[in-house]
This record gives sequence, structure tokens and C-alpha cells, in this order.
Amino acid sequence: MIVRSFKDIEGTDRHVKAASGTWESKRIVLAKEKVGFSLHETVLYAGTETSMWYANHIEAVLCTEGEAELTNDETGEKHWISPGTMYLLDGHERHTMRPKTNFRCVCVFNPPVTGREDHDENGVYPLLTEEV
Repeated sequence: MIVRSFKDIEGTDRHVKAASGTWESKRIVLAKEKVGFSLHETVLYAGTETSMWYANHIEAVLCTEGEAELTNDETGEKHWISPGTMYLLDGHERHTMRPKTNFRCVCVFNPPVTGREDHDENGVYPLLTEEV
């Protein structure tokens, strides 16, 4: 059994701040736990724009605080995301988030991330693996 809090991982290597300066993520469950997924709390900062494309991962996102506009960059379709709303990127959709306020969410990734990932120039997380 693993028990840990987001407070426990503040300032550790599990607390990742994007090179873009638009978000930070506390990665509470990672690939090294070997449970088949990773679990994160992510905050996208108000007034920023982050374009992403999880070409190598499926991501489910549950908003817990704040509001943001989610755009499916492939179709142009826009969605307003607020607390209690979930979106699932089950088709590896290219998308852009534009938070109106600081936007806090809980994210689940499959395959799990290692904790070292950041978006590349295409908005993609590379598919990194853990040493076994």
C-alpha cells in the first residue's frame, strides 16, 4: 500500500514545472510504482495557452477547480471545462487549453509517465520508460 499526499511531493522531483511556464504538475503515482497508470494534480495558470498532443498516451482529466476553454485543434470544437467536468483524450486529439482562472485538475495517463516528461515542440510527451 502506498499513501502519499500532494503536500509530501512539493519541491521534490515529482513536482514538475513546465519549461513553457504555463503549468505545474504534482505526479503522485508514476510508472515506477508499476500499477499501469500515472496520477497527477496539474494546475494550468490563468491567462495562458497550452497546446498539447498526447500521441503516445491516453489521458483522462477531471477538473476540480477553475475554468478553462478546451479546443479540439483537429475539429475546432470548443468546450467549457469547470469543476466536476471530465474530458478523455481517447483518440490522441491535439488540443489547446486556455484557462480563464487557475485551472486545477486530476489527470490519469496510460501508459504511465515516469515524471521526467515535458511537452516537446509539438506538444507531445515523449514515451519514456523506467529502468528495470
